[in-house]
Parts: sequence; C-alpha cells; structure tokens
Amino acid sequence: MPTTTPAEGATAREQLPTRPERMGRLPYTRQHTRVLLGSGTGWALDAMDVGLISFVGLAVATSWDLTRTEQSWLLSIGFVGMALGATLGGMLADRYGRRTVFALTLLVYGLATGASALATGLAMLLVLRFIVGIGLGAELPVASTLVSELSPARIRGRMVVALESFWAVGWILAALIGFFVVPTSEDGWRWAFALGVVPALYAVVVRRGLPESPLFLERRGRVEEAEEVVRRFEASAGLPPQESRPLPPAPPRTPGALWGAVYRRRTLGIWLVWFCVNFSYYGAFIWLPTLLYAQGFDLVRSFGYTLVITLAQLPGYAVAAVLVEVWGRRATLATFLVGSGVSAVFFGMAGEVWQILAAGCALSFFNLGAWGALYAITPEIYPTTVRASGAGAAAGFGRIASVAAPLLVPVILAAWGNAALFAVFGATFVLGAAAAWILLPEQAGDALDTT
Repeated sequence: MPTTTPAEGATAREQLPTRPERMGRLPYTRQHTRVLLGSGTGWALDAMDVGLISFVGLAVATSWDLTRTEQSWLLSIGFVGMALGATLGGMLADRYGRRTVFALTLLVYGLATGASALATGLAMLLVLRFIVGIGLGAELPVASTLVSELSPARIRGRMVVALESFWAVGWILAALIGFFVVPTSEDGWRWAFALGVVPALYAVVVRRGLPESPLFLERRGRVEEAEEVVRRFEASAGLPPQESRPLPPAPPRTPGALWGAVYRRRTLGIWLVWFCVNFSYYGAFIWLPTLLYAQGFDLVRSFGYTLVITLAQLPGYAVAAVLVEVWGRRATLATFLVGSGVSAVFFGMAGEVWQILAAGCALSFFNLGAWGALYAITPEIYPTTVRASGAGAAAGFGRIASVAAPLLVPVILAAWGNAALFAVFGATFVLGAAAAWILLPEQAGDALDTT
C-alpha cells in the first residue's frame, strides 16, 4: 500500500484552506440572510433612535421653551457618547467578541432611550442621551465588522452596504413616529422615546440567534467553536465538512498599530473621511426638521417633508450596493461624496417647496450611498486582531464632527444664513471625497487580512 511521508503530509496540510478562506469561498446562503437580517434589524433600531432626536428635539424645545443653545446641546450630547462608545466598542469587540458587544450595545441604548420618556428636566435628559450615545456609537462599527467577517469575499462589500441600508429603514421609522406620534399631544415626544425601548428586547435575539465571527474565535484560541460556525455555513450551502489548516500566528498588535508604518496612510484617510461625512450629515439631517420649521412650515409639514427626503435614502443604498463591487469601494465612496457636496449646495439655495424636496432627496440619495460605501471599506483595511478597534477608532474620531456640527449650525445660520451653511457642508463632503480617493486602498474582491 502507498504510504504518505511526513513531508508529503505537511505539504498536503499546507494546501488546505484556512477557515476564513472556506467562509470567503462560499456562495450566498440562508445563513447569510439570517446574519444580514439579524444585524440589520439592530442597525435599523440604532438609526431609529438617532433619528428620533431630530424630531423629538424640536418638540421638546417647543414644550420646554429651550433656547437655541440648549436645543443644540440636546441634539449634540448623544454624539459625545457615540464618540466614546465607538472607540470603546471596537476595543471590547476585539477582546470579547463581536456578537457579545453587539448585544450589549442594544441593551444599553434601548434601556436609556426608554428611560428618556420619564425625563423631568433638561439635565436628566442630557445625561440619558449621553448614555444612549455610548450604546449607539459602539454598535455600528461592531455590527459592520461582524457582517464583513461572515460574508463571502466576492460580495462582502455588497453585504455591508445592504446592512447599512437598514439605516434608512430606521430613519424612516423615526420619521413616521415623528409624523404620527410626536405631534399628537404635548407628551407625544415621551411616547416616541418609550418606543425606543425595543432594542433592549431585541438584544436577547441577537445574543442567541447570531453566530460569532469564526475569525475572532480562532484568533482567541476557540478553534472548535470557529469550526462549528464554518460548518454551519457550509451545510447551509449543501457542502460536506472540510478540513482546514490553522491560521499562522498573528504578530502582537495594539490599537497603536493603526498609526504604524503599514497602516498610517489608510488610518489618516479613513479618519478624515469619517470626520467629513459625520460633520455634513449630522449637521444637515439632525437640524433638518428645525430648519424647515424656521422657513415657515408648521411642525407637521416640516416632519412630512423630512419623511419624503428620507425615503430617497433607500435607492441611494441600492445603487451603492451594486457599484461597490463594480466600480470598487474607493471610487463609489468618492463619487457619492462629490454628489453629496453638489446636492448640499443646491439645497442651501432652494426656495420653493419643489426645490427643497428635489435637492433634499438628492442629498439623501448620495449621502446615504456614501455611508454604505464607507462602512464597506472601513473594516476591510485592517487585520483581524485590530479590525473592530480600527473601525471603532475611525468612527469615534468622526463622532467628534457629529458633536461639533449641530453646535455650529445656529452660529453659521446667524452669521451667514442658510446658503452659506450648506455651502460649508458641500465643501466638507468634497474634502472627504479627496481623502478617500488619494489615501484609501481599494479592497474589492480581496480576502480579509486574517493576521
């Protein structure tokens, strides 16, 4: 009988795929659908909570007779928490697991949002919104990292954009609550916040129903659990169990590696893009109902127009989901950011209702498509050991802009007016496009770095 020498056996093992390679080669299966829907629902609930404050903020300001500065802090304080949460959430996810931290974030911001319904004054509401922000900020980079690591390589970008598209669903839910619930009574905003407790209940579903990333599990020495996850996906594709070669040892890394020689350029690029997109998006959209109200539209009409503009987010995501695999992540991101910049300028100059709606829908279309491409490329540019930390650090730095923008809006409006405000937003979008094109690598179709 023929025998296999130790050298031949070693060669054969070297030819076996790693578990991440097995995951990357799979076709799309029902398991991927479960991951996308499970993560996407949490993402939509996150967006609903962020969106609620733009509608509730105006109602609370009217009910409590807040000054413009107090209203600005109400809109911004959550983003202070998001900056902290994004950074901490990514670090915790690299240590304790993507799924575990994802579920924890839902619990934190869901309970804090529900408690906001009972706020008796501005100080209490600000504290609760800060806690909400910690949970919201931690969830987004963690969820995108989880989906990226569980996706087939050839459609990884499309799956992450599809995940991001749930943001539009959540924002639409927030707009519907703002339109149908908030104006119904003086306490309508309290009922809106009460609905925000749903994510806390959904945390149980996430913890029990979603798989953990096999890349994370194997890197933490939990090889049997990693193999179980991979085999579950292979069984869903109708494939028999396969053997794997172990991942090579990963060099020790800390989040400080993000600014080392290998990753310094891409870290600078991704931080700049996150900052620019956050500044313009939250500066415009968080204040949108209030800006429309200031132009003479009543509360219901301003909420209604915001709902129409929000609906344009869905086709923006759909187009970006196709282009990230056809054009690539970088080209799609830069193009949609330039489109966002042009749309912002036109929105600032709009005077008639049809002009406001047309420019607002274009801004919504391009901006949310850019968000989809941004979330697709962010986790791909770092290795497994610091992937969530890198994504969280970029998101955390971007949240500094989301804090500053709502505070600067009333200052710029008072000094130069609506057109100048949106010209600033437009220029910031274009700066982000330049950073993406010049500094970021193209990762479409490449295997994730498993080190």
